Amino acid sequence: MACDRFEDELADLSSAEDFLDYFGIPFDVGVVQVCRLHILQRFHDYLARQEAGRTPEYAAYRAWLARAYDDFVGSSAQQEKVFAVFRKADGVSFVPLSALTG
Repeated sequence: MACDRFEDELADLSSAEDFLDYFGIPFDVGVVQVCRLHILQRFHDYLARQEAGRTPEYAAYRAWLARAYDDFVGSSAQQEKVFAVFRKADGVSFVPLSALTG
């Protein structure tokens, strides 16, 4: 039943700060304020790569969250390209004025 308790506790967390505090990961408030959604999405992405059906474990979740946070400590959302908008920005992002007024 410890797994059920862990999952219930996770369900109560709602912000990046909540997750970082819950897992005891020290963090820079400035980094989290700028990259909160990116950190949580990266954390989700790391968890999604794990084997399907694995029982959630505190230590594994903590390690993935710490890694997700660390990804943004020395980088930026634009460099990490977590969301599609940043991945697409590497492609053609110029729209000529004539295409808008045509």
